Amino acid sequence: MKSLLSIPHHLDRPSMSCRAIIETPKGSRTKYDYDPESGLFLLDKLVPEGMSFPLDFGFIPSTKAEDGDPLDILVLHDEVIPVGALVEVRLVGVIVGDQRENGGPAVSNDRLIGISKASRLHERINDVQQLGEAFTDQLASFWINYNELLGRTFDCKGVRGPGEAATLVEAASS
Repeated sequence: MKSLLSIPHHLDRPSMSCRAIIETPKGSRTKYDYDPESGLFLLDKLVPEGMSFPLDFGFIPSTKAEDGDPLDILVLHDEVIPVGALVEVRLVGVIVGDQRENGGPAVSNDRLIGISKASRLHERINDVQQLGEAFTDQLASFWINYNELLGRTFDCKGVRGPGEAATLVEAASS
């Protein structure tokens, strides 16, 4: 069986588009991780009551980030996207951040932000700045709090646009 990790991401620089695979749907308290050995999605953890994933969360296949995992991506869409869905997205930005485990060294663990190409509500969004500072502040706060609950720290270094997101995909391509 072919691993979802090896599916080509098909980055198209002119349109800033590529493919993403959803691991955890928007609004879910349950975090899933793709298990390449079984080809299934493993129930990983449950976030506390009152906390849920702010957007559909997944990864860019055929990439490897500094933390050893595929690049993370948050996807805006008009409806919740199910676990395991392959989604064509337009990259609109990235939350640049470092993560530390148990006081260890800081490792880059950026969160790309994309818009589902099938979205009608967000079809005119081309840059994360169009979503507003409150939106990106809330996303950064989610990752800070989420990591704190796991005994880690997440330091948001800033928010960058679609060009930086595409550069990260190119650099992480395996």
